[in-house]
Amino acid sequence: MESCNCIDPPWSADDLLTKYQYISDFFIALAYFSIPLELIYFVKKSAVFPYRWVLVQFGAFIVLCGATHMINLWTFHVHTKAVAMVMTISKILTAVVSCATALMLVHIIPDLLSVKTRELFLKNKAAELDREMGIIRTQEETGRHVRMLTHEIRSTLDRHTILNTTLVELGRTLALEECALWMPTRTGLELQLSHTLRQQNPMTFTVPIQHPSISQVFSTNRAVVISPNSPVAMIRPRTGKYMIGDVVAVRVPLLHLSNFHINDWPEPSKRRYALMVLMLPSDSARRWHVHELELVEVVADQVAVALSHAAILEESMRARDLLMEQNVALELARQEAETAIRARNDFLAVMNHEMRTPMHAIIALSSLLQETELTPEQRSMVETILRSSNLLATLINDVLDLSKLEDGSLELNIRIFNLPSMFREGML
Repeated sequence: MESCNCIDPPWSADDLLTKYQYISDFFIALAYFSIPLELIYFVKKSAVFPYRWVLVQFGAFIVLCGATHMINLWTFHVHTKAVAMVMTISKILTAVVSCATALMLVHIIPDLLSVKTRELFLKNKAAELDREMGIIRTQEETGRHVRMLTHEIRSTLDRHTILNTTLVELGRTLALEECALWMPTRTGLELQLSHTLRQQNPMTFTVPIQHPSISQVFSTNRAVVISPNSPVAMIRPRTGKYMIGDVVAVRVPLLHLSNFHINDWPEPSKRRYALMVLMLPSDSARRWHVHELELVEVVADQVAVALSHAAILEESMRARDLLMEQNVALELARQEAETAIRARNDFLAVMNHEMRTPMHAIIALSSLLQETELTPEQRSMVETILRSSNLLATLINDVLDLSKLEDGSLELNIRIFNLPSMFREGML
C-alpha cells in the first residue's frame, strides 16, 4: 500500500464526544451555580415577595443539580470509589429535592394563579378608578366652565347681551368654528337667524319650524347631533372644506313668556323654543364628547333662565314706565282739580260778598221806597225792581247752594208756593 501524507486527528471521535460532554457539564454547573446568586439578589431587593422559602428550596435544588454536573466532570476519566460514592449521594439528594420541589409546585401554582388573578383584578380596579377619576375631573372641568358661563350670562339682564355672551363663551370654551341662535318668528311657524358667533350682523334666514331636524331637537331636552347639511347649519362658508365638522343643536325654552308680551318677542299663544346650533371646526377628526354635550345642555338651561329674567325685567320696566306716566297724568289732574276748586271758591266768594250783599241792600231800599207815597207808575216800577231783585237774589242763593250740593251739606227748604204766579214772575 502506498503511503499517504494525511495527518491523523489528535483525538478520536469518542474522545471528542467525551470532551464536548465535559465542557457542557462545566458550563451547566457554572450556570446552575449562578442562578442561586441571582435568586439571593432578588430576595434581598424584594421586600414584599411572599414565597421566600420557595426560593430557598429552588436554590437548593439548583445547587444540587450544579454539584451533580460538577462531580460528573471527574467521571469522564478513571476515578476512585469515593468519587462514585459522592456522585451517588449527590444524585440521591438531587432526586429528593427535585421530588419535593415538584410536590411543592403542585400546591404553589394555584396560589400563584390566584395571586395573578388578584393582580389582574386590582389592575382592572385601578383602571376603573382611573376612568372614574377622569370622569370626576371632566365633571369638575365642566362644572367650572358652567359656573364661568353662568356668571358671564347672568352678569347682565339685557337679552341681546346675554345671547352674544353665550355664543362667545361657548365658542371659546369648546373651540367652535361657528355658533348660532335661531329665534321663533311672531307667527311661530318659522325660525329666524338672530345671533351668530362670527357675524356681527347676520343675514336674515328663516327655516320652517316643521323641518325634521328641528322637530327632532324640539322633541327632547338633550343636545342632539344633527346633519351638517341641515338648513340651520348652512351658515358657515364651505369653500375649500374637505370634511365638515360635526353639528350639535339644543333647544332653549323661552320661559315665563306666557305671562308677558314684549314688543319684538313671539306671541305667547303656546310654549316656544329657540334653537342653539354649535359647529365643530371643519377638516378635523374631532368629535363631540359626552361631557361637552352635558355642558351645552346646562348652558341652554341657564340661557333660558337668564332670558326669562330679562323678559321679567323688560315687563317690569314697561310697567314702571306706564305707572310713571299714570302718576304724571294723575298729578296733572290733581293740579287742574285744585285750580278748578280755587277758581270756584273765588267765584263763590265774589258771588257772596260782591253781588249778594249789594243785592240785599237794593231789596231793602226798594221795600222802604215802596212804603212811601208814590204815584201808580212809580209804584209799578218799584215793584218791578223789587221782584227782579228778589229773583236775582234767589239765583245767587241757588248758585251758592251748588257748593253745598257738592260737599253734601245742602238742606232742602220745603214750603208751599204758587206755581202760576212763579211762571208769571219768570216771564216778566
